[in-house]
Amino acid sequence: MEGIIIVNKPRDWTSFDVVAKIRNLSKVKKVGHSGTLDPMATGVLPIFLGKATKSVQHFLAGDKGYIAEMTLGICTDSHDAMGKVTEIRNVSFELSNVAASLAKYKGEIEQVPPMHSAIKVKGQRLYKLARKGITIKREPRKVTIHSIKLLNYEGGTNPRVTFEVLCSKGTYVRQLVADIGDDLGCGAYLSGLMRTYADPFHITQAVNMDTIITLAEIGKLNTVVIPVEGILTPSIHDKS
Repeated sequence: MEGIIIVNKPRDWTSFDVVAKIRNLSKVKKVGHSGTLDPMATGVLPIFLGKATKSVQHFLAGDKGYIAEMTLGICTDSHDAMGKVTEIRNVSFELSNVAASLAKYKGEIEQVPPMHSAIKVKGQRLYKLARKGITIKREPRKVTIHSIKLLNYEGGTNPRVTFEVLCSKGTYVRQLVADIGDDLGCGAYLSGLMRTYADPFHITQAVNMDTIITLAEIGKLNTVVIPVEGILTPSIHDKS
């Protein structure tokens, strides 16, 4: 068996968990993925089987799309729901301020990678340093936000904002959320994240793990395996 399975990664699973499960279900030795998702995230995770693993590199540099939820008034050390709360602030602003803050990030921006990331600095993974309580200076990186749109606002003591973003490879949505929270003066952390797009794959193509397990049990896992042939062509999508 060889090809690609577009998995809708469940929350609390690591990308490696998904790879290991599909390796076990498919009995294929070579299994890999393109574009790691944090455990708290759900959504599009392309899994490559057999000889298709040789093509993973061609799928790493594409744009990514997300629907993100941020909780305002609370800051965490990792900028997401997996981290420890570091500060609680009062929330006071107009809804128009949220839309304006989102809009300012459209286009090419410089983003400082979060300490809780897998980037190497002088040979050391940042997240390993962060776990030791060590913070070091990180150089900003250029990323591109093709579009960013406010989807929903839910008020309360700690309001929640849901937005949709299409961005370049290497964009950290939790850092984007932290920066927006700082703009609003109340802080924020990423409380939910679904990847809806990983060029050229869309969430509508993604298969839930429960379905994948069931198909494997009845010997029909191959029905959700996409051949690599014909996919490795430039995709055209709206970046407006």
